[in-house]
Amino acid sequence: MNSLTINIDTSIFVEIMLFGVFGFVFAMLLTPVYTTLAYKYKWWKRARSLAVTGEKATVYEKLHGDKHTKNIPTMAGIVFIVSVAIVTLSGNLSRSETWLPLAAMLGAGFVGLLDDILNIYGFGKGIAGLTAKTKSLLIFLVSLVGGWWFFAKLDVSAIHVPVLGAVELGWLIIPLFILVVIATANAVNISDGLDGLAGGLSAIAFTTYGLIALLQGNYGIAGFCITIVGALLSYTWFNIYPARFFMGDSGSFALGTALGVVAMLTDTVLLLPIIGGVFVVEAGSSLIQILSKKYRGKKIFKIAPIHHHFEAIGWHEAKVTMRFWILATLCSFVGLIVYLMERGS
Repeated sequence: MNSLTINIDTSIFVEIMLFGVFGFVFAMLLTPVYTTLAYKYKWWKRARSLAVTGEKATVYEKLHGDKHTKNIPTMAGIVFIVSVAIVTLSGNLSRSETWLPLAAMLGAGFVGLLDDILNIYGFGKGIAGLTAKTKSLLIFLVSLVGGWWFFAKLDVSAIHVPVLGAVELGWLIIPLFILVVIATANAVNISDGLDGLAGGLSAIAFTTYGLIALLQGNYGIAGFCITIVGALLSYTWFNIYPARFFMGDSGSFALGTALGVVAMLTDTVLLLPIIGGVFVVEAGSSLIQILSKKYRGKKIFKIAPIHHHFEAIGWHEAKVTMRFWILATLCSFVGLIVYLMERGS
């Protein structure tokens, strides 16, 4: 394999960075509109009263019950979703590079929006929103359509495997696409539990994928990723502790879905668990907790996902968030190193 040559036109680099600036600016401009509506129509996030396994969520209520007495709005994910859509549709729309991640982001965001609306207006018992089965089914449908487009319209049927190179999967690329998107969407959603956590983790991951896409010459994907980063910087400005508002499922599902799609489009799906290492740990801790409670009748963690466990043992919420950001940055470094070593060898 030939050594990786980095030769990026300055004008293209500037354009990609400008997408990030525009994403930030649009999100900043839309935030007052969102907050005006959110406070006028009382888009308060309703606390969950039941754990995923059905018992009363006593530890969670002890840690975060006070947040839900302060009338903090949710559904702020629509701000960065709309901002990314405006920037992409205005100057970065490409059939081969940005149609799919944008459409998937909007589709998953709509699923999350339904859940947020049910949460806000009090439908659902204990779970405060759509049931897990309903959300999974809707995200599955979004990923199914995306997987079909990826295979049938973009004509992608192979993935890059280190050492082996391109491995032909044929139509099996569709179930792989579905698996990746669902797993990533849920992992980001699970990680959205502390002020600033999911926004910061996602910004780090999308920055990394923006760099990878840039190195590949996939400038549309790079611009899309950096647009998301810019919009997320605006969101995180207001969401860091103490949060002014929450992204809700509309934001977390949209981000996770877009991240999974970008990993498929850049043919780096096997790097996704490294770059998104903190997301993997977050989702894994929840899965381990559920299985342990079901088959052993015991908890592994005081509360899952693991960010709440660290809170429960005495770490301040802001400390957990910032330390997870640090770990996410290290994971991204490792992912980039692996990419450069493997592709440039």
